[in-house]
Amino acid sequence: MSRQYFGTDGIRGTVGRPPITPDFMLRLGHAVGRVLRRSTARPTVLIGKDTRISGYMLESSLEAGFASAGVDVLLSGPLPTPGVAYLTRALRLDLGVVISASHNPFDDNGVKFFSSGGEKLSDDWEVDVEVVLAQAPQWVDSAGLGKARRLEDARGRYIEFCKGTVPHSLSLRGMKIVVDAAHGAAYHVAPDVFHELGATVVTIGCAPDGLNINQGVGATAPQALVQAVAEHRADYGIALDGDADRLQLVDAQGRLYNGDELLYVMAADRLAQKQAVPGVVGTLMTNIAIEQALARQAVPLVRAKVGDRYVLEELAARGWQLGGESSGHLLALDRHTTGDGIVSSLQILQAVRRSGRTLDALLEGVTLYPQTMINVRLPEGSDWKSNVRLTDARETAERALGDSGRVLIRASGTEPVLRVMVEARDAALGRRCAQQMADAAARG
Repeated sequence: MSRQYFGTDGIRGTVGRPPITPDFMLRLGHAVGRVLRRSTARPTVLIGKDTRISGYMLESSLEAGFASAGVDVLLSGPLPTPGVAYLTRALRLDLGVVISASHNPFDDNGVKFFSSGGEKLSDDWEVDVEVVLAQAPQWVDSAGLGKARRLEDARGRYIEFCKGTVPHSLSLRGMKIVVDAAHGAAYHVAPDVFHELGATVVTIGCAPDGLNINQGVGATAPQALVQAVAEHRADYGIALDGDADRLQLVDAQGRLYNGDELLYVMAADRLAQKQAVPGVVGTLMTNIAIEQALARQAVPLVRAKVGDRYVLEELAARGWQLGGESSGHLLALDRHTTGDGIVSSLQILQAVRRSGRTLDALLEGVTLYPQTMINVRLPEGSDWKSNVRLTDARETAERALGDSGRVLIRASGTEPVLRVMVEARDAALGRRCAQQMADAAARG
């Protein structure tokens, strides 16, 4: 059965349009509750959210839906997505629920779920939920209704967890850090984590009003962080997205580091500490320079499909620990079960501190290849894989690039667009090859 509502990261859309409506969320909570009760007589779930104004409405609807199925609910209030995952596992709960649309604007929202172990749930589980969604509700009687209560210490528990992912000996004293929480879920968490580890903290994007999440700040708008680091003469700046599961990092010179570079630093730091790194998982978009740099240290890079859930699946299948995406979704599975922007940033700062080197110095010799991306809109129903012109253009490009670049052609999963990407040491050659392939794709 194909899924009607669930996408690659839960259910997401514009508030007020199906399925992001209060009536659907009530039905969703009821359906998920019925699925949970197949294995647990009296389940308990945790609901967390980001700072969008619509979170209040969706939270109430989900709570009612769970209660109607005989499921108890804990409410954390605003809390990062990885915080919900952690508390679900730490409190031995049956399910974690996050109300968030991550880096999207405030008028979008969504719901995603974590298992009792704090991990993302399988496609099969999502299919089970959709099957029950299509059925008539089965309300429990009054005596069996679920109860709800506020989890008052959720924020403090998660702050302590984040600090506990680095050794007690790590101190950030003498370091000035700008923290940008995107006016999102980490606004009252991230600054305290870095402050309690000894850093002098300057905050931006930490004044949510329900409407300003991701608005000109955060990981998707890092220029605000670059400017703040320069203005305050800070050593580093850390920008999170709306639900704080990804990050961008800036140094004192205004250099912005993407997820590929940060993933390499995490791996190289562990190798420097004589820890085993059997392999790293990236995505189809991971820069080839990172693959080559890891190979020089005898660490293989395996590429998963774009999306942190696919990186996680590949890590689990191989028993590896480190993975991530260029966008800043980073995974260190010996520290957390899911991507966590705060935890990942602490891993980077730990590498800086114990090496005694700057982040720029830790990446010496690792220069990202320039990437050219062209989106080609295709006629509906066209089969780009059978396009002979595109095949010939690709073969020509690959011969021209040799081992100094690579080609990636993939269809968008959300719109009728073909994404043509060329990565090349010679930027001009990369642009030329990409344009030739895009022209061939457009001609059909």
